[in-house]
Amino acid sequence: MKILSINSGYPAFQPSFAQKDNSYENPINRNTEKGLAIWGSIGGSALAGVTAAGIGSCFIKSGTKNRALKLSGIGAAIGIITMALTLPAKLYNTKVNAFTREKEMDVFSRDRELKSNILEEVNNEVKDEDVDLDQKINHYTTVQMANKGQGVMIKGV
Repeated sequence: MKILSINSGYPAFQPSFAQKDNSYENPINRNTEKGLAIWGSIGGSALAGVTAAGIGSCFIKSGTKNRALKLSGIGAAIGIITMALTLPAKLYNTKVNAFTREKEMDVFSRDRELKSNILEEVNNEVKDEDVDLDQKINHYTTVQMANKGQGVMIKGV
């Protein structure tokens, strides 16, 4: 029996934002976002249609001929009208929000990559015996102040 870890044995469970050959893959998927917006609009429209049919059942007498057909017609009409009015706005908002989140994720990932590279350079500098101790400390404190967002720093020459 062969036992595999989840990440190595099943590619479907690997995170989409993982680094693959030093190339970044954005986890935001516009097609998924669009599909969720469509299904959300369908669900909201169905809820509006069922609610309209329920309200209509209060006004249409129970002995009326074709009562169920009339109520289902009312519900379907209200559902279709609701979807026609809400779907374009949801799709537009989804497209704008997905674009914004893609850019935010790009900035976040690039920021992490840059910090990683800078810290790697500082680490290599610390390991280098030819570099002066004051210069090592100076570069390390500069990186730490930049990480903490303290941009004002007085350096001695």
